[in-house]
Amino acid sequence: MEFSVNHPVLFLIAGIVVLAVLAQSFFFLRKAWRHGKEIGMPMDKLKRIAISTAVFTVAPALAIVISVISLSKKLGIPLPWMRLSVVGAITYETPAAANALSAMGLEWAQITSLTATQYVTVAAVMTMGIMVGIWLVPVVGKKLIGGMINLEKRDKKWGEIFSASLFLGMISAFLGYVFDDFTDIFHGDWKGLIPPLVMLVSACMMGVCALAMKKLKWRWMNDYALPISLLVGMISAIPITAWLG
Repeated sequence: MEFSVNHPVLFLIAGIVVLAVLAQSFFFLRKAWRHGKEIGMPMDKLKRIAISTAVFTVAPALAIVISVISLSKKLGIPLPWMRLSVVGAITYETPAAANALSAMGLEWAQITSLTATQYVTVAAVMTMGIMVGIWLVPVVGKKLIGGMINLEKRDKKWGEIFSASLFLGMISAFLGYVFDDFTDIFHGDWKGLIPPLVMLVSACMMGVCALAMKKLKWRWMNDYALPISLLVGMISAIPITAWLG
């Protein structure tokens, strides 16, 4: 039987995992609701909190849906759906899948279909790799944050520099993927400009959202700036690729 990344069995497995996550969310929602009533919170206030929270979950949900769509062409729907419904982000999932394929001598951009072995390898890297962060945070997170707080107490300036350096280090790691093929333009291959230009469009869109928040006082934009920038960047990739690719 030919393997399919969208086989019904994979949808069933992913669905079970997603249902478990939803059940956990519902469990804590009930506990929070009951505790609110126990401490004497008015019913109308509880309802306002629940409604406002539900509304503001739409923004990150849009980013997740966009991420699932972008990954589904290569990996099908079940695996990205399951991964991004639990813990993860497209900034991790795509490099993880690309690195797994690279180890097998394949390139992410050229993949049109996967064998069962390749799929299992990619799924293992995407799922088991992210688990490191789950157990690492409680082990070293408290000590690391405590050290940063002590550093800021001793010297606030160096504390801010250290925090900014950590953030820039993370951003620099992802910029490597953006400019990976940039030098190809010196050999007449302009496709290396596609990722930087898409990033530039997304960055400009984020700047527009920031101006809207500042000048127009659109505070709600704070929750929708990321999915809007992602969506505009993905849409811009189509004409940019047609132009340079």
